Amino acid sequence: QVQLIESGGGLVQAGGSLRLSCATSGLTFNNYRIAWFRRAPGKEREFVASIIKSGAWTCYADSEKGRFTISRDNAKSTAYLQMDGLKPEDTAVYYCAASNSDYGTEYHYWGQGTQVTVSS
Repeated sequence: QVQLIESGGGLVQAGGSLRLSCATSGLTFNNYRIAWFRRAPGKEREFVASIIKSGAWTCYADSEKGRFTISRDNAKSTAYLQMDGLKPEDTAVYYCAASNSDYGTEYHYWGQGTQVTVSS
């Protein structure tokens, strides 16, 4: 059974930092591209960042460039999202997702999400 379990969310003041983790099991982690998405209240889910299987290439949404850093530790089957300079508009439920392809927009497995709340 494939599981993606996010952790590290919480309440933080604007300008603060959080580090989210996505621990996986039941899949061969280094065969999967990992992405982070988020859903803010009343809004559609949106892409945040992704990292290919090898970790050699990353991609970010424009609003996160320079503030967020995605990484992965294939030995631990875990991906991370370091979030710095947080803003109230970053408040959302953050989800990690896994795709068996380094290309395209389809993700095969999803976590349950972790809440991030940024106060002004």
